[in-house]
Amino acid sequence: MLAIDRVTVRFERKGKPPVVALDRVSLTVDDNQFSVIVGPSGCGKSTLLRLVAGLQTETEGRVTLGEEHIRGPSADRGMVFQSYTLFPWLTVQRNVEFGLNLKGVARSERERTATDLIEEVGLTGFEDAYPEQLSGGMRQRVALARALANDPKILLMDEPFGALDSQTRQLMQELLLDIWERDHKTVLFITHDIDEAIFLADIVHVMTARPGRIKRSLPIDIPRPRSIETLTSEEFTRYKREILALMYDEAVRADRHRVWTDGAVGESPENRS
Repeated sequence: MLAIDRVTVRFERKGKPPVVALDRVSLTVDDNQFSVIVGPSGCGKSTLLRLVAGLQTETEGRVTLGEEHIRGPSADRGMVFQSYTLFPWLTVQRNVEFGLNLKGVARSERERTATDLIEEVGLTGFEDAYPEQLSGGMRQRVALARALANDPKILLMDEPFGALDSQTRQLMQELLLDIWERDHKTVLFITHDIDEAIFLADIVHVMTARPGRIKRSLPIDIPRPRSIETLTSEEFTRYKREILALMYDEAVRADRHRVWTDGAVGESPENRS
């Protein structure tokens, strides 16, 4: 189980008050659970994910995976970013094998693992292609296969489909769910897209405007497997309405805070308490 326990992150600024990105955030992600975090821009979603990835250090609190206090990156946490982070000088096959090669896995084993994963993400026949020869959706399929190659305990995804067109995005969501329903990896997924969050999640955590806190956690009780028809169901519409209302309140609060602090010193009256 992933446990984020009363975590605060502050960024110091020379000659200015520190920016509090996260404020006493606590949440857990159970084994095999698909958890999604949504929130207004700048609320600290990506900072929270970077903490779990070991790419960011908490100011206060503690992040643990199982019994391990996370202090840095590890192969037991696979990361997929929004930007295309493939190595442009490596083929699809070699990109997927990359982490296994670093771990010293025998060539025959890593080639077999990569070939299986390339087939799983629907890219058989493109093993020898380079990233520049692939579409955005294909590149993210490779990134997903590479993240899975190390058989991580948890898969961390930071708006991985945000740069894709709507049709490709839907196909990638369905692919991810197919893989998850087969392997039941633990997933922590960041998105600003409410439809995407509901479609994918077992539970959606809604964050407040900065400083980021968990405003509410909503279990998504929609039967699996899910399909495009799920998007038009009554249950889906009900969850969307509820999350939209929560997000709208936070967007308004964030906007009022920006207006107050633009050229002013200190916090808005509503945040002073």
